[in-house]
Amino acid sequence: MALSDEARARLDPRAGEIIGRYPRPRSALLPLLHLVQAEQGYVTGDGIAYCAARLGLTEAEVSAVVSFYTMYKRHPVGEYHIGVCTNTLCAIMGGDQVYASLREHLGVDGDEPAGDGKVSLEHIECNAACDYAPVVMVNWEFFDNMTPDSARKLADDLLAGAEVVPSRGPRKLCTWREAEQILAGFPDDQAGLGPQAGEPTLAGLRLARRHGFQAPVPAAAGDEASKEGQQ
Repeated sequence: MALSDEARARLDPRAGEIIGRYPRPRSALLPLLHLVQAEQGYVTGDGIAYCAARLGLTEAEVSAVVSFYTMYKRHPVGEYHIGVCTNTLCAIMGGDQVYASLREHLGVDGDEPAGDGKVSLEHIECNAACDYAPVVMVNWEFFDNMTPDSARKLADDLLAGAEVVPSRGPRKLCTWREAEQILAGFPDDQAGLGPQAGEPTLAGLRLARRHGFQAPVPAAAGDEASKEGQQ
């Protein structure tokens, strides 16, 4: 997908704003790639060339970053991208079954779009929400304690255009491109809406307080230097 003149006109002011946030232009590469992905839906060759030109990098340098991070896509994904955690705890709690069930239900082999581009699917690594395992994410919003049945219903609701509300966080589920705008550094002011933590997280906090568990206090820099000198 080529970057049209209209697309470049939309990208340029925001790209300039992103680059201006950093002391060195190349430091802006990650958010700039999200901005390009918000415009095109995925990172195309033209998108790579655009980032390279704006940051004074080679296209090979930009491609190396794109190929390293799985959040950057080299082909179209769905308007709602479903990620199923299959890391250790989620897998033990049923994540593998959730993923297999969704693959069969949607009729996809990988993360290609299904339902006329409405949804896509991939397995993802730990989402740092192990107390709600197995966890599914849609455009990086949490859906907790999923089962094969509830995951299939979630996919059907997305395909049908029904209202879908994440378990925690914003009450409005944004589209893939809207999520990419946020990751580029342009928030939609929804981050503080909705529940931020659930009972499992709060139970762990109460348990820590009951037993007097506390995080260790970091040693001062001078203390560390003194210890090293004594060794």
